[in-house]
Amino acid sequence: MVNRVLLIVLDSVGAGEAPDADKYGDVGSNTLGHVCDVTGVKLPNLGKLGLGNILPLKSVEADKSAVGAYGKMQEHSAGKDTTTGHWEIAGLWIDKAFPTFPNGFPDEVINKFEERIGRKVIGNKPASGTEIIEELGEEHVKTGYPIVYTSADSVFQIAAHEGVIPLNELYKMCEIAREILKGDYAVGRVIARPFVGEAGNFVRTENRRDFSLKPFSPTILDKLKDAGHEVFAIGKIEDIFAGCGITGKDHSTNNKDGIIATLKALDKVKNGLIFTNLVDFDMLYGHRNNPQGYADALRYFDDQLPEIMSKLKDDDLLIITADHGNDPTTASTDHSREYVPLLVYNRRFTNGKDLGVRKTFSDIAATIAEIFNVEGTGHGTSFLSELPF
Repeated sequence: MVNRVLLIVLDSVGAGEAPDADKYGDVGSNTLGHVCDVTGVKLPNLGKLGLGNILPLKSVEADKSAVGAYGKMQEHSAGKDTTTGHWEIAGLWIDKAFPTFPNGFPDEVINKFEERIGRKVIGNKPASGTEIIEELGEEHVKTGYPIVYTSADSVFQIAAHEGVIPLNELYKMCEIAREILKGDYAVGRVIARPFVGEAGNFVRTENRRDFSLKPFSPTILDKLKDAGHEVFAIGKIEDIFAGCGITGKDHSTNNKDGIIATLKALDKVKNGLIFTNLVDFDMLYGHRNNPQGYADALRYFDDQLPEIMSKLKDDDLLIITADHGNDPTTASTDHSREYVPLLVYNRRFTNGKDLGVRKTFSDIAATIAEIFNVEGTGHGTSFLSELPF
């Protein structure tokens, strides 16, 4: 019935506060709802799939003749970061949130890191990525000391000017940090944050790299790979899963390149899973509280959606979702604990279908397991039988 799944994660495109949002300081967050309220962005193609049926959206009406299956999913795992969301989509639950460091990293970590890299570091505090290079970029250029910082998420970030610390050296520093950050200090991701420019005009580049923990148990990606299916990763998917369960990759760096890579993958991947992350919503607009930029990115994806769908065959299944929220209209610049949208499409669907509120992101993994007749991860409930074929 289905030979290939295209799974697209719209990074941070949340669908309203989760029932436990109060535990995360995210009461009132609604990424999609507030972006539509503030900008009036029209998303006709996502609307045809049923986006406006999932939650009230000021500029995307509910469509009684929607052609997709639609619903929303609640995160079961503890946390609201990229790794947690993607791992749950792939069938893993995280019972204890990855550690965060609101006061910076302890001396034990920093001293060991400085010793290993042969340099002092500056920063070591929570900060916005753009603000920290504005504040410390000039000092970094003068001293050669990398900037270490974190956020409300479980991340150890290293910012460095590409003309001061070459990319390969920066990536090696991240690998060293990844080796050090274990046990109580096992952050979800170490992130390379290179930048260029001069004092007063420093700009981050697209040469970011994520160094994630390895999944603690096989995901649906591993199950598919072991069964002989292709698992093609686009964007930062390979990084999020530390390369586990991946058979092919295209490390695109922005939404435009990610969509182009997805279209190419649809031409060459014959069977299995194409797994795409489109990062701009989160990286460029959610974290910078830019609702208009967020809306423009949503509209760009919506404009490209018909071309993506035109490449789908009768035995392809398209799934569009997100990994967490990042409401650009709230005071916070960090991720938000939200439901995520679930949109599913196949050319043979006879009508739209409400899939309701799913209890875990892992329903996607369970559905993929049933499609390819592979062992599941033990989490999630397949919605394959609910789809309107």
